Amino acid sequence: MSTTTAAAPAAKEKVDCVVIGAGVVGIAVARELALKGREVLVLDSGPTFGTGTSSRNSEVIHAGIYYPLNSLKVKAIFCVRGRELLYKYCSEHEVPHKQIGKLIVATRPLEIPKLNDLMKRGTANGVHGLRMLEGFEAMKMEPELQCVKALLSPASGIVDSHSLMLSLVPELTLIPKLVVNSAGLSAPALAKRFIGLDNVFIPPAYYARGCYFSLANTKVAPFKHLIYPIPEDGGLGVHVTLDLDGQIKFGPDVEWIDGIDDTLSFLNRFDYSVNANRAERFYPEIRKYYPDLRDGSLQPSYAGIRPKLSGPRQSPIDFIIQGEDTHGVPGLVNLFGIESPGLTSSMAIAEYVAAKFLR
Repeated sequence: MSTTTAAAPAAKEKVDCVVIGAGVVGIAVARELALKGREVLVLDSGPTFGTGTSSRNSEVIHAGIYYPLNSLKVKAIFCVRGRELLYKYCSEHEVPHKQIGKLIVATRPLEIPKLNDLMKRGTANGVHGLRMLEGFEAMKMEPELQCVKALLSPASGIVDSHSLMLSLVPELTLIPKLVVNSAGLSAPALAKRFIGLDNVFIPPAYYARGCYFSLANTKVAPFKHLIYPIPEDGGLGVHVTLDLDGQIKFGPDVEWIDGIDDTLSFLNRFDYSVNANRAERFYPEIRKYYPDLRDGSLQPSYAGIRPKLSGPRQSPIDFIIQGEDTHGVPGLVNLFGIESPGLTSSMAIAEYVAAKFLR
């Protein structure tokens, strides 16, 4: 005679709000929900917060120049609003940051019309203080720079993203009526696991790897401002950014990654190594605006992955913030394609999610 033992029923626990993804946007959303008096549970596949895209980026506070008028990326509720919130938060909570300004440079006369377009777009987006500089004016500000014209963005800056996330985490009550899918690179793959969510509402995922190289054997940094070339397909070009210790890094480039299935994405099994040979592609790009860059002065730093919603040579797609009114699943909010300017926009996205989706 045989007996069959029934499986024990799964334990059930009622919670108020769940945020999936402990990157900068996820923990900013969780903090905002907690400040509204809600109990929040934050889930992440990593061993701690911010192990993905949030810790592998340029750490730039964007002004809101590049993005189409009325897109979520730049609307006053996100990049422009987010920049204001972020500077205010960093000042009040002693998060290291600096408003060092940015120069977007045209290194050839044929790039000047694109620079003019960026000036018009930034002004239309509500970015204040933009100023077009002649080449000699920009090169007076940055003696190592070479350009024919430049757009000055005084509002741009840099932030220590780890310190920012660390400051957000202790304020959370980590104990759903609301589930926020803020899983970044894994957001589309995770969305496919939600029962009742039709796949038609889940956008295709594309991944663009970007490598950074640091400047070696340099006692004095050649630049004091962020230096950006004209944007390229898939990114903003190999630019100059500084950390808060004044160290220079160049990047990221754009390398489209194929063959990433949902499981690899969900477990964040991306290749973050930086091949030293890739520096050979960086030298000619950097020398367009920094001709005195010495051979052998670049050393591998780190890499990040952009969670894209459009692929190579496709038109850029805006952030997707998707609630029940779109997909019909009560209490579920999906955040898809939160790439640059996600760091800058994080607090504004959080503000928007809490205001629109809390009941």
